[in-house]
Amino acid sequence: MFDHPLSGDIDEWDVDRYVLPDPADPARFAGIREAAKRVLEEEQRSLIVGNISAGIFEMYLWTRGFQRGYSDLIGNPALSQKILRRFTDMQLAYWEKMFGVLGDMIDVVQLADDFAGQHDILISPSSYGKYLKPLHKEMFDFIHSRSSAKIFLHSCGSIRKVIPDLIEIGLDIINPVQVSAAGMDSAELKREYGRDLTFWGGGVDTQRAFDENHTPEEVREDVKRRVADLMPGGGFVFATVHNILSNVPPENIMAMWETLQEYGSYTSCKF
Repeated sequence: MFDHPLSGDIDEWDVDRYVLPDPADPARFAGIREAAKRVLEEEQRSLIVGNISAGIFEMYLWTRGFQRGYSDLIGNPALSQKILRRFTDMQLAYWEKMFGVLGDMIDVVQLADDFAGQHDILISPSSYGKYLKPLHKEMFDFIHSRSSAKIFLHSCGSIRKVIPDLIEIGLDIINPVQVSAAGMDSAELKREYGRDLTFWGGGVDTQRAFDENHTPEEVREDVKRRVADLMPGGGFVFATVHNILSNVPPENIMAMWETLQEYGSYTSCKF
């Protein structure tokens, strides 16, 4: 990112005149219904549809800047809420159009909003509840009102402090389940929230068990541990914690895959 387009001394008028992409641009949706029918009917797969942009908090910080963005939450909350509102409205307009095109064909709505780091959440739970939770709830409520689709939220890092809030406002699926972040132990998450959430991720610890410093046997043991923690009782979709990086040896990838085939099927569950 070269610059933050809403940085510096601005007012609400500047926010109003900031030009956002057209969420209902017909070019976004050209051919999408035909592609969706092919996925559902010919390929017999589930249909997962992603959002128009990153999450509203990410977009807020990227456009305002991190220092001003955080300080405005306390010192200029009206401006913060104005920016967050614009991104929320953009995303709602996108989903309004998307549901108009696809109707109830969508199985999973894929959203994302990162607001946590390795050691803690990057916005206090009280500030999350004041500024972000109402907007996330508005988004979730709209999606659930228009579709039977499940809501998937990608949110990295140590998000445990707000998981109860996310469940309360209607989240169905959490990803990437960053098991090496503070408070994100896979067994504890399943025990506390497994009745309410599906865990899509957490299948292997990409930070501490998967790179060139670890053996295939270590990968195998980590996969077995995560599957044993997250799979019982349902509500688990195996995936790595975020992406497989370039420093992961092919042998470790195959160890993950082979262990998943042996232990990760609900039709022959060993846990």
